[in-house]
Amino acid sequence: MSMRVAFLHPDLGIGGAERLVVDTALGLQNLGYTVDIYTSHHDRDRCFEETRDGTLNVYNISPPFPRHILGKFHILLAHLRQLHLTWNLIQNQKITYDVFFVDQLSTCVPFLRKLTGTRVVFYCHFPDKLLANGVFIEDPAKRPKPSLLKQVYRYPMDWWEELTTRQSDVILSNSRFSRRVFKASFPSIRTVPRVVYPGINIQAYEAKANLGDADVKLIASSRPTIVSLNRFEQKKNLALAGHAFAKLRQREEVKANTDLERLRLVIAGGYDPRLKDNLQTLSSIIDVIKYYKLTYKIVTPSSSTLFLDNLPVPVTNSTFSGSDDADVVLLLSFSTSQRTYLLSSPSIALLYTPTNEHFGIGPVEGMCAGLPVLAVGEGGPVESLGPTSINADSPLSSPVDCSPDLNNEDKDLRGAVGWLKPADSDIWASALYEIVSLSQKERTQLAERAKERARRTFGMDVMAHGVEGALKEAISKGLCGRIDPEGIMWLILGILGTVLGIVYSGVFFLKD
Repeated sequence: MSMRVAFLHPDLGIGGAERLVVDTALGLQNLGYTVDIYTSHHDRDRCFEETRDGTLNVYNISPPFPRHILGKFHILLAHLRQLHLTWNLIQNQKITYDVFFVDQLSTCVPFLRKLTGTRVVFYCHFPDKLLANGVFIEDPAKRPKPSLLKQVYRYPMDWWEELTTRQSDVILSNSRFSRRVFKASFPSIRTVPRVVYPGINIQAYEAKANLGDADVKLIASSRPTIVSLNRFEQKKNLALAGHAFAKLRQREEVKANTDLERLRLVIAGGYDPRLKDNLQTLSSIIDVIKYYKLTYKIVTPSSSTLFLDNLPVPVTNSTFSGSDDADVVLLLSFSTSQRTYLLSSPSIALLYTPTNEHFGIGPVEGMCAGLPVLAVGEGGPVESLGPTSINADSPLSSPVDCSPDLNNEDKDLRGAVGWLKPADSDIWASALYEIVSLSQKERTQLAERAKERARRTFGMDVMAHGVEGALKEAISKGLCGRIDPEGIMWLILGILGTVLGIVYSGVFFLKD
């Protein structure tokens, strides 16, 4: 009899965390597990196809709580939304599970354990307490100090995060970098997380692009293409791609080359019009494009319900007959067929711009597709692209700056399989010129090494077996001790009442 597993994920949209959930669920299904996914938000127009075509069983339980109030209280409302999801899951007496797999937000962990008696595996991407102020900075001395009011607001949130995470039966981390940060951030948790790298369905990245697909036709081009795959969020630093691309095109060597002078950039990623951050990021990228006097065009999949007329910026800054004429294409919430096309010819490089990203699935996607990858030399990409000799369990004194050994003709996978550079647009422009100047032989050899490392370390089957081991370990501990549901609900109300009181007091203090 197969084991039944329930996944809990806050928002099943399009992003690296969501890709991990989907591929983990698929991997476990392939191993014979029955998997159900519970989420508080699942937009069928902004999600991965496996979550809407019946491949995966998804329960979308919409909460009565908004994502934010006037752009504030995101984490408090995220706690409430997940408690609502948890309560509805527990109330459904028709389905029982052998183990729970909780992703990103640990709010529900003690309640799942104590109200159902079932063990919980928690997959920690990154401590939320470190992301509350934007981009993570590892050196505490260099982190911006939040206001007193925000410190008062965050204190119970951070305490709750550490308390609930500590209740997990097994804790997983998505990289050695994340594990290192986890240990430093949660001193009361003695458990050392087990590293299970996100894995992807490599076969899906070996598929050939369907040039007759309606979505592909929207972005198809004969121009050599540089691709960036990342959500439209400020912390993803997409502006770095725009600056580096523009500076590359300004180089005299590029202007003199009839092929390279036609280079274009496609920035593709999840876009949610509900999020102010997404709107501001799109606007800021267009400002960069205009600064360099480049042309752009915004595109969405043919099935998208996102109306371009409602965007806060013009859809284009010129007149085109098609996307082939634009220097920069901004693709909002791409489809699977579009991703497949962008990771194949005529694309010649993939950019990954975030700094201190806890893992970063983008570089692995590029590796699987055999594309040269350029990423910031900090955080998770150091482990996926860099030399294996780098000790990711210790803090780096400076960003990694390395390139692959293009003279390495054997199958040695210990060296770098991509470019890791500091987040400086001039340095990136130089690295990009090196990449676009690669010979076909160099590209082929590098692609073979990158694909082989991806198969050995980041394949969906490798991840599935890693997660399976964690699930079995949790189940082997037996059932948890259960407590009275009414008692724990009063506990929840008491904690939330205290938090709301603190928040109200802070808001009142601000008005005064």
